[in-house]
Amino acid sequence: MRKATIVGTGMYVPENVIKNEYFDKLYNKDISTFLESQRGIFERRWMDKSQRTSDLILPAAQEALKNANITAKDLDLIIVSTDTPDYLSPSTASVIQYKLGAVNAGTFDINSACAGFVSGCEIASKFISADHKYKNILVVGAYAMSKYLNMDDYKTSSLFADGASAAVLSASPNEYGFLSSAMYTDGQYHDYMGIYAGGTSQPLTHQAIENKEHLLSFPKRVPPETNGIHWPRLTNLITDQIKKTPADVKHYFITQFNLQSIYEAMDKMNLPREKAHYVMGKYGYTGSASIGMCIAEAVREHKLKKGDLCVMLGSGGGMSMTAIAFEWSYNT
Repeated sequence: MRKATIVGTGMYVPENVIKNEYFDKLYNKDISTFLESQRGIFERRWMDKSQRTSDLILPAAQEALKNANITAKDLDLIIVSTDTPDYLSPSTASVIQYKLGAVNAGTFDINSACAGFVSGCEIASKFISADHKYKNILVVGAYAMSKYLNMDDYKTSSLFADGASAAVLSASPNEYGFLSSAMYTDGQYHDYMGIYAGGTSQPLTHQAIENKEHLLSFPKRVPPETNGIHWPRLTNLITDQIKKTPADVKHYFITQFNLQSIYEAMDKMNLPREKAHYVMGKYGYTGSASIGMCIAEAVREHKLKKGDLCVMLGSGGGMSMTAIAFEWSYNT
């Protein structure tokens, strides 16, 4: 069975920088203190009104292709993970296939909310392992949540941001690559956070728009300890599968929603917090893009070495989680 490995990464964030002070002035209260101390967020990027999700994806994908030293025509498959697509239908992946000129690539979108990039990598690795026709797969995580923010709710509007990340997965030319994985969902939380109007459950009526039901909402509160419980559990599960321990992992790439949750998970595993990578300080919460952005920044900063054991821990609404252990295949 072939292994898949990441051979190129990329990311993109819009140029429009929104600092915490914007919200202090907008809501006439101190929001910065909470954002900085509890969430680790100092600023974020929001897209222009003229931009859409595929506009964020395209430069991230182009960077990933360049770093992978392949062209768009070399792609066999494009997987886009987003819960803020260009359209409800058709897929945003088909838009990207056209804009890239990836004429040989099949396409589809997935939506496991903010766990999506990791889920996409899991799917891509299985395609590569199972079918030799798939040599190069582009996986994208994209988030354009600024268009769905309820600005009456300062607790959520100040957290969310826009961005895209991309990775090219290819068949591993050596022993390094994707090693083990696990998925977990607790579906009782499916109606706790999300964008609930616009589908068949709640059509997008004038009344729904007037009530702002088409915007991001948190009708209920997920227990705050959820990630702190399951991230260590899933890490132990996937490292056990390869006869390693959490301490053997060099780099942790974790959903960038809550700085304190990441600290809690690292502390429970008795690991230095510095083993986790953080981008939320500069970019806010970028959902399904955030883990790929962490990896792309680590590559840009030359932090990854050939053979480094890495773990991705994705967590999103639903409540869905995906964890992957993999070995990095080249020096950055």
